[in-house]
Amino acid sequence: MDTKFSSAIHALILISESETPMNSEQIAASVGTNASYIRKLTTRLRKAEIIEGRRGISGFRLVRKPDDISFLDIYKSVMETDSLHLFDIHQNSNDACIVGHNIRPVLNGMFRNMEECVEKELAGITLADCISNMRVYVDEQNEKEETE
Repeated sequence: MDTKFSSAIHALILISESETPMNSEQIAASVGTNASYIRKLTTRLRKAEIIEGRRGISGFRLVRKPDDISFLDIYKSVMETDSLHLFDIHQNSNDACIVGHNIRPVLNGMFRNMEECVEKELAGITLADCISNMRVYVDEQNEKEETE
């Protein structure tokens, strides 16, 4: 399973919420991966003009406000694609079979429709939404711990 998308969101929240620029080693420690993996993600996020790194300063900062960064922006940048792709179709169907002959175009259309629905959802969710949800969750967990 590919985790670039969730790792990028994790990294962006760290970058957004940190008072000082976060470097790839610090981000990797939180994400639970290695710094080289984070550097690959941050390179893609920089290319998409979501974050920037400054010469002579270790770490990254957001170029845009969290409200202006959609999940679709993040997905497209780290997956290096212009459209969401979730579903693949098996290869080598038997053209002599009525199902084998027709399954690819039928599934292609259906899968593309589903992917377009997911794209619309991702476009409507921002990094700020995720940060807000995280704050609510942390507050709920803290309240739960206090009552125990």
